[in-house]
This record gives sequence, structure tokens and C-alpha cells, in this order.
Amino acid sequence: MSADAEATPKLAARPNLRAAMLCLLAFAVFSGTDVLVKLLAQHFAAPQVTFMVTMAALVLLLAQAAATGQGGSLMPRYPGLAMLRALLLAVDTLLIHYAFAVLPLAEAYLLAFLTPVLVAILAFVLLGERLSVLAWSGVLLGFAGVAIALRPGVAPLSLGHAAAAGSALVFALSLLLLRRAKAAESDMALVSTLLVVQAALALAVTGPAGGLALPGPGDIAMAVGAGVLLLAGHMLLVRAFRTGDASVVAPFQYSQIVWGCLYGALIFAAPVELHTLAGAAVIVLSGWLVLK
Repeated sequence: MSADAEATPKLAARPNLRAAMLCLLAFAVFSGTDVLVKLLAQHFAAPQVTFMVTMAALVLLLAQAAATGQGGSLMPRYPGLAMLRALLLAVDTLLIHYAFAVLPLAEAYLLAFLTPVLVAILAFVLLGERLSVLAWSGVLLGFAGVAIALRPGVAPLSLGHAAAAGSALVFALSLLLLRRAKAAESDMALVSTLLVVQAALALAVTGPAGGLALPGPGDIAMAVGAGVLLLAGHMLLVRAFRTGDASVVAPFQYSQIVWGCLYGALIFAAPVELHTLAGAAVIVLSGWLVLK
């Protein structure tokens, strides 16, 4: 075998490794957003929190574009794909919020984390991406790690379970669209379209949920902080899925369990139990297998 032939797999693996690192960072940032959202939700209805945080992220993105002279990058060149992805993520938000409202968090999370498995299947069917047996083992092992960490109870199936599973499917489809996005489409356009649609949807739902309550300076500061993290997370996630294979990158969503436990222990004094650490170890192993 020639040296060039031996080097080819290594060169092909580099984009996936870089994408995996970006995805890990994205979900760490998203977990930080979740902490601030949880704190804001103690004083405001969930739709208003979503609206405030999303608007903060949108204003920050507009300010960044104005300061760098990239205003034109905010308008999608292919609005159909950008709008479809934004609508999918908006539906995903509605479904998972409903699931959180009616199910134990562990059960909702477990079903939501079907996304990497669905991405691997759909990427094979729709995009022709192929995973090795070892990588498939990593995808499924990661899901098992989530189950170990969360220890969901056994409860009769309900609309909440259907909503959580539907959320996983819709999120998986939105991630695949990032792989189909043309190179000429900017990351900023994909993120700006999402934020506009999500802000409009959150505002529409806020009215029936009780209307807008007046936030104080501390609440606004927290919403801005969450907006910074939300914007950074989406920019990282878009870049990750446009860099590497969706079926390889998606399983790194499981890492959010690790970040959630860490933030919970540091900020909310939530105990970290042995089964959580065991599940986290399995998730780390699964990520290593997926990248092999």
C-alpha cells in the first residue's frame, strides 16, 4: 500500500474531528444557556424567557453584522432551505417544551436524545453517509449511556412521549439540512433566519401564556448573557454540521448530559450520583468509537 493511500483516511478524518470538537463546544455553550433560562423561568413564563433570550441573540447578531460590515450576510441566498430549517427548529422547541411540561425530565431527555440515532439512519438513507460497525456501536452505546445516566422510570405512553420523540425527529431533520446547505450560504444567514422565526413564534405564544411581564435590570442582563451563549452555540453548531458528516458529529449531543450534571452541581447544588458518572463514562467511550 502506498503512503498516499495510507494518508487518505487520515486526511478524511480531519474534518470530522474538527467538527466533533466544535459540536462538543456548542453543546457546552447551550448547556450554559439552559442554566440562565432555568433561572429566568423562576420569574417569567417559559415563552417570555424564550422571546427575551432569542431577541437578545438577534440584536447581538445584528450589532455584530453592522460593526463588521457583514449586513448582507444576514439575508439567506437560498431562503427556502433557511426558512424550512428555522420552522423545523421552531416546531422542535414547541414539542420539547410540551414534553418537559408533562413528563419527568429524565424521560423527556431520553427520548430527545434519540436524535443522534435518527441522524445516523436518515443520513444513510437521504445523504448516502455510511458508518462503520464500530461507529454504529458508538452511536448506540452513547444512547445507552444516556439511559444509564438518567435512569428513566417506566410510565404509560402519552402525548408527552410522542412529543419528545417527535422533537428528536424534527431536530434530526434540521441537522441534516445543514449538510445540504450550499457553501455559498453564510452561517450568519442560517442563524439569523432561525432567530427571527423563533422570536416571532415565542412572542405569539407569550400572549396566550399570560402576556409579557416587565423585566428588571438584572433580568435583562441575564437574558443578554443567555443571548450571547445562544448565539455562540448556534454559530458553532452550524459550522460543525457543515464541516463534518452529520452521522459522525450528531452523537456528540450526548455530551450535554455531562455538562448538565456539571452545571447542576456547581450552580444548583444538585448531587452527582454514581449512575450519572457511569453514564458519562459510557458516553465518553461512545464518542471515541464514533471517531475511530
